[in-house]
Amino acid sequence: MASLIKHKIMAEIHNNGDSKSSAKIPKIKFTKLFINGEFVDSVSGRTFETIDPRTEEVIANVAEGDKEDVDLAVEAARFAFDHGPWPRMSGSERGKMMMKFVDLVEENLEELTALDAIDAGKVFEIAKVGEMPFAASILRYYAGAADKIHGKTMKMANQLQGYTLCEPIGVVGHIIPWNFPVGMFFFKTSPALAAGCTMVIKPAEQTPLSALYCAHLAKLAGIPDGVINVITGFGTTAGAAISSHMDIDCLSFTGSTEVGRVVMQAAATSNLKSVSLELGGKSPLIIFDDADVDSTVNLALLGGFANKGEFCVCSSRIFVQDGIYEEFITKLARNAKGITVGDPFAPTTHQGPQVDKKQYEKVLSYIEHGKRQGATLLTGGKPCGEKGYYIEPTIFTDVTDDMLIATDEIFGPVISVFKFKTIEEAITRANSTRYGLAAGIATKDLNIANTVSRSLRAGIVWINCYLAFDADVPYGGYKGSGFGREFGMEGLYKYLQVKSVVTPVHNSPWL
Repeated sequence: MASLIKHKIMAEIHNNGDSKSSAKIPKIKFTKLFINGEFVDSVSGRTFETIDPRTEEVIANVAEGDKEDVDLAVEAARFAFDHGPWPRMSGSERGKMMMKFVDLVEENLEELTALDAIDAGKVFEIAKVGEMPFAASILRYYAGAADKIHGKTMKMANQLQGYTLCEPIGVVGHIIPWNFPVGMFFFKTSPALAAGCTMVIKPAEQTPLSALYCAHLAKLAGIPDGVINVITGFGTTAGAAISSHMDIDCLSFTGSTEVGRVVMQAAATSNLKSVSLELGGKSPLIIFDDADVDSTVNLALLGGFANKGEFCVCSSRIFVQDGIYEEFITKLARNAKGITVGDPFAPTTHQGPQVDKKQYEKVLSYIEHGKRQGATLLTGGKPCGEKGYYIEPTIFTDVTDDMLIATDEIFGPVISVFKFKTIEEAITRANSTRYGLAAGIATKDLNIANTVSRSLRAGIVWINCYLAFDADVPYGGYKGSGFGREFGMEGLYKYLQVKSVVTPVHNSPWL
């Protein structure tokens, strides 16, 4: 996930066809809700099936949490916040416990990776070397930040002095998506833990298994009971109950823009809890005539097809200046055909299956829309294999800006390539979207890079790179892509409240 590591891993695996994956299909150990430090059945006793997208077969039956279960989890989190040790520990004490948590994550990294491979279709070798270590690095970063949360002092008029306290906001609700189950678990929980908050986490119903395993590791690390609670279930029930709960103080949601609106409305009509939303994207990658064609082709494939296109920052709109357009699309199609789609545990696989049948059918329907609306199918466009939710990497050309494949977030291995002439045209067309999560620029001209990066309405802009994430670099969206930031100290501040304290000093008229 971090930087260009995915592309490098893909190349290494592709060039080492004789290597064998070390992966083992994991035994499923945890399928119950995690509330107040214990794995428990749901109040209703209901369960739901989690499906392996490789085989379309049932992996396990998982407890189906509902409003009653959310109430119990929030009650546990509230007691842990109001009366437990976690918010009252020094930052260094919390940091030490979080470091133990990191160590356990790294010790169990292969099992976590394998769980996401069978539950989310992750390519094992790529996730093991890229996404999972990055997730652990986020936890380690915020463990190191836990003792660096400071207020400030102010010299006031009338012989008064003031200072601020940065206090944990309280009980946090985290609703996480299915595209990066382990990654998102730690992107959300790590800064909240560092701040001293307690929390209720709802993983996506498609990918519940690794979140439960992470809760188990938190318990082993000594995180106090009630600090981390995991409710598996559906968005319309468990997710809705978290969004509208009167005793949750802060809500962090990652998912679609449509659901983000519902979550925000529920938060507003309950107790006006603060909300952070990281939503959809339709990110542009703008390639200028002076860019090296071969390297930018690889950049476009990385940006467009990473994680089988199930990535809100995917460069699904590729704008190429007319001087190199023909050469670019020729090489892009050739290299895309070299991407191996198959079993995530096979060492030569670059792309696994879509997460579930619903997403698989959605992606295929968009491909059909593209054909019907007159776009040219350059390569791909078909399902792969006799079972499983596999789709060929798909590239369209001759796409107009108003086609559905150009306007909608597809969330699959589908990219559209556009031709442009001038810098101004590229900026205008790149910004002509309801989203604003990420963007990329490929050029050797510093003036172009500076001009375009300042003109694009996106939360992160990559120049001559793509997917270059780091724990210290804030990440989030403009416009319909949401608000609030992950990573960096900005990702921590949203879980804090600032309290001002004012006192008179010697000779103050207040004395």
